[in-house]
Amino acid sequence: MAKLNVNPTRMWLTTLKARLKTAKRGHKLLKDKQDELMRRFIELIKKNKQLRLDVEQELQASFKEFLLASAVMTPEMMEEAVAIPKETITVDIKKKNVMSVYVPVMNFKRKLEDDEGSIYPYGFAQTSSELDDAISKLYSIMPKLLELAEVEKACQLMADEIEKTRRRVNALEYRTIPDLEETIRFIRMKLDENERSTITRLMKVKDIINK
Repeated sequence: MAKLNVNPTRMWLTTLKARLKTAKRGHKLLKDKQDELMRRFIELIKKNKQLRLDVEQELQASFKEFLLASAVMTPEMMEEAVAIPKETITVDIKKKNVMSVYVPVMNFKRKLEDDEGSIYPYGFAQTSSELDDAISKLYSIMPKLLELAEVEKACQLMADEIEKTRRRVNALEYRTIPDLEETIRFIRMKLDENERSTITRLMKVKDIINK
């Protein structure tokens, strides 16, 4: 605790009491915000963990199918089969406010290059069924990959905001509020001393007058 460098006057006492009231109210609001951020952060961490496990499992399954396809197809055939993309994919990114944290909201925008509606960028005559399975698995996993990126970014942003809020809470709790309280005590003590000194002087003047 450190006493603020102010004059021990009633005006400063009133000002500091108002500042202390505001600091305590701000501390409570920030503490509530920190608790709610932590609750939502923990929920996101659990969701992120499960999503990551699902994505890793599905990617492993897709890579396994690609490996099997590579075993029955020549490298040239494999490269030719996937050389020309079947669709164009873009990502639409928006933001939403979660406890003053703007987290991303991502959505795929897919556009097929033709009207056939097939996700396979090749004919089936020269390719294996394993390649079909691999392409199908990758196609189905893309939304989860995007969701995982969205959740991980939200976790990062919320973790940063939690740290900022924690520092503010600690600054108010361990520095600002104690300093204000210490200064208010000092001013009150000084005002009480001045009041006692004034009363003593008045009593002495009264005694002199009476004599």
